Amino acid sequence: MSDFSQGPGWWQASDGKWYPPEAAAPTGPPAYAAPTGPPPGGPPAYGTPMGNPGYGAPAGAPGQLAEWPLRAASGAIDFVALFIVANLASRGSAGLGFIIWLFALGFGIYNGYLNGSTGQSVGKKIVGTRVVSEATGQPIGGGAGVARFFAHIIDSIICGIGYLFPLWDAKKQTIADKIMKTVVITGEPKQSFGDAIKPS
Repeated sequence: MSDFSQGPGWWQASDGKWYPPEAAAPTGPPAYAAPTGPPPGGPPAYGTPMGNPGYGAPAGAPGQLAEWPLRAASGAIDFVALFIVANLASRGSAGLGFIIWLFALGFGIYNGYLNGSTGQSVGKKIVGTRVVSEATGQPIGGGAGVARFFAHIIDSIICGIGYLFPLWDAKKQTIADKIMKTVVITGEPKQSFGDAIKPS
């Protein structure tokens, strides 16, 4: 018998069944409500912040950004001291100065590699900081670390002002950091100089 043969006054409910006129309309919420929002595991709805927990958050989100004095201290250990010695030595003996300059450059490249591969150069191990990708919170890789070392040339050629950017920049980044999309964070255990120069 078809639904329409039930007689006049019969009505069809949301569950698809037909009821006689005397039957009261069902109350309460429907047995099934269509879900709203994106499906589980899918992309967020338009306008969802990328930093929303569960989506787009880096696996190891950066911690507290390092203040300029800590950055300056690690830089002095990694680069400045040797280059000052090389400059002074070159005034007394061009040959000795050239050798020390080469050593300083090699040490700088090595520290750049450490910065990329482990997040910590010798200086950063001593002061307790780490350089990481601002997007992932992870080390950027040895090759990118060396590229970051050479990107510091831009910080230098503008009278060293690039190194002062962390004093006022919101992310406390140098120009090299902005180019390589890195940040320097604190909270790492501090090491002695002897431990810091040991291969990781």
